[in-house]
Amino acid sequence: MSTSSLILCADDYALSPGVTRGILDALAAGRINATGAMTNRPLWKVMAREVAAFEAKADIGLHLNFTFGAPLGGMPKLAPSGDLPQLRPFLKAARAGTLPREEIRAQIARQLDAFEEAMGHAPAFIDGHQHVQVFPMVREALLDEAMQRGYAGKVWLRDSSDTLLHILRRRVEMPKALVLAWLGRHFASEAARLGFLTNDSFAGFSSFDPTRDYGRDFGHYLRAPGERHLIMCHPGHVDEDKSAGDEVTLSRENELSFLLSGDFAKKLEASRFELALWSRMKRA
Repeated sequence: MSTSSLILCADDYALSPGVTRGILDALAAGRINATGAMTNRPLWKVMAREVAAFEAKADIGLHLNFTFGAPLGGMPKLAPSGDLPQLRPFLKAARAGTLPREEIRAQIARQLDAFEEAMGHAPAFIDGHQHVQVFPMVREALLDEAMQRGYAGKVWLRDSSDTLLHILRRRVEMPKALVLAWLGRHFASEAARLGFLTNDSFAGFSSFDPTRDYGRDFGHYLRAPGERHLIMCHPGHVDEDKSAGDEVTLSRENELSFLLSGDFAKKLEASRFELALWSRMKRA
């Protein structure tokens, strides 16, 4: 029997010291094959060198961020206090079409510039913190900027949506998955029309409850895969300095512990999955 390709992507690289160390541990162990970097975070410029060492076996992308920390450069309309808004008001404005269009496009460009300046090349893929890349207004600005940079056919975009049937078969955090299925509708087709490739199934939604059995949930994430199945994950260590602002904290330790365990390897083998780079899948 043949194996299926899996993209296992750790979100939030450079969010905080603890999160970043945990992702680097998972990369070093060969247990993830992609991570998205938050280039607006103060840690990014220093930690870009660390993650670059893994580019031969993992794809490094941009984790586009509009809802955590400070923006790169001024955003007087969206972030007049100097801090990006929280998810709820940002999503409300996106759905209402009232986000400051010019500021959104400029911020996307700045975060991409910060990636390219630190890594020396374009990101392998683009996704978004709290899935902002599929939100109305953001998706249009992102696709426009990516086209202008010549990314089409070279850079993957994460589609955070999936079909109702797949979501029902996994039965993990279904309300979140259903909301993203609605928000992300047509994102993949819009991207494809412009020459961008996306994953064709998506899992990994979590309650971030440290008492949940993450290994059990992960087994459900492996269900109902497409040919380009993507699972997001959030491994990390708890930051000693709480000022880092990581709200997920303890559940990151659970995810990292599972990823480094023998149980993780057994689940992949039993499900006949193998980790595959985005770039290799793109050429297939």
